[in-house]
Amino acid sequence: MEQIIERVIKINDTINGFAWGSFGLVLLIGTGLICTLITGFFQIRFIGHWWKETFGIMNDKGRIINDAGALSQYRAFCTALCATIGTGNIAGVTTAIFYGGPGAVLWMWVAAFFGMMVKFSENVLGMYYRRRNSEGAWSGGPMYYLQDGIGSIKHCKKAGKLLGVLFCIFTVLASFGIGNMGQINKITINFESVFLSGVYTEMFMGARKVNWVIGIVLMIATAVIILGGFRRLAAVSEKLIPVMSIAYIIGCLIMILLHFSEIPAAFSSIFRLALGPSAIKGAAAGISLRMALTTIKNGCKRGVFSNEAGLGSSVMAHCNSCAREPVRQGMWGIAEVFIDTMVICTMTAMVVLTSGGINLETGLVRAGYNDSTLVTVAFGESFGNPGKWFIVAVITLFAFTTVMGWSYYGAKVTEYLFGVTWSRIYRIIFIALIVCGAVMESNLVWDISDTFNGLMMIPNLIGIFFQIPLIIRLTKNYVDRRIRGKDTEPLLSYDKDIQRDAAKVVNSGRD
Repeated sequence: MEQIIERVIKINDTINGFAWGSFGLVLLIGTGLICTLITGFFQIRFIGHWWKETFGIMNDKGRIINDAGALSQYRAFCTALCATIGTGNIAGVTTAIFYGGPGAVLWMWVAAFFGMMVKFSENVLGMYYRRRNSEGAWSGGPMYYLQDGIGSIKHCKKAGKLLGVLFCIFTVLASFGIGNMGQINKITINFESVFLSGVYTEMFMGARKVNWVIGIVLMIATAVIILGGFRRLAAVSEKLIPVMSIAYIIGCLIMILLHFSEIPAAFSSIFRLALGPSAIKGAAAGISLRMALTTIKNGCKRGVFSNEAGLGSSVMAHCNSCAREPVRQGMWGIAEVFIDTMVICTMTAMVVLTSGGINLETGLVRAGYNDSTLVTVAFGESFGNPGKWFIVAVITLFAFTTVMGWSYYGAKVTEYLFGVTWSRIYRIIFIALIVCGAVMESNLVWDISDTFNGLMMIPNLIGIFFQIPLIIRLTKNYVDRRIRGKDTEPLLSYDKDIQRDAAKVVNSGRD
């Protein structure tokens, strides 16, 4: 049995190295750079416009629903953030700094800058190719723009369908692991160690009873939300996401202010050590190059792990928006990456870099710290046990919302593969696996699902790359009409009927 596990680990490491290695990251950053160039640096050039059309309408127009089978723009945004904001915003950042030094933060920002336009492009394509399902709700995502987008290219119909199916398979497998059992396992370990240490320590079926109790409680809570349908999930997300995000940001700001004098040194270390810790200056050139690449890879990879730009997952949530304009919902993708990485991940990074766990001269972690304790110890040293409780509570909420979001993604790709009925069966299986996540001990499930998470990225980015001309047309059409005031017919959907109905709404000024 041990030999089989070792073989599985080796195979997984090889595939993981391909998906999350140089090939995957070059594909991701390259696609982001291309999307940025073809849209004329939309995220900078039209920053005032996309800011006004996202953050600026959160309390009024963004909450209006003008489509019975859809969500408001703000609720669709919160549903997407539900899965995006997760343990990667804390654990992912600390891991990047632990292995890549403070300079990894700069590459996390670079990945996010280009990731804004990747997520913009994903949403634009998702909205353009979305359609109604048998229940009247919107269905969209990479599988549809792979099938109908790449599939519309000459001799590529089967290739488009195959890529769509592969994306769905990878998403389902990732949802069970990194979107479910991995997150639940992290909640269980953190919650048990801080709040329930020494409680129900007796063993039951190979696991401690306390783990079973936590698993059952989480399963019931998740079932109540998931089985209520996507509207209940969106309603919970709308209330939970702002509260937990603001609470964490405030906590981080307090920590940063307590170490205010270290802020200049922290920022200096980010830029100074962007190509590897200064401790390697005297090393051989080959080692220096490897360390620099490690810094870049960790920053980029953990940035993607956090904001999911390039994975194509959150497109499925954004496609529920009542907006008719593909580019309008695309701008919410820019806002999503901005909040996730530029704000929340940066808060985590500054807490780590200013609290003393990292030597800002060398970029190396001080003795007694590791990647999983950098933030917890920092809050604990400043606020005692309440500080540790706060971080555990935040991680619990972040992980739980990730589970909620991924349950929806898994259900939507299952719907694509087998139909609406099977998506309901998927939800039942997903809920049942929550208990397994609470009692499992092996990291193998997490590692394998991380690989599937990376494999999702490849067909999705292929779909974006081959539809660059369409992204250019859709963006230009929107900019000409909405920003430059030209009298141009809107380009809204691949489907003639949806295009006609959506154009009526847009031309009437109701979108």
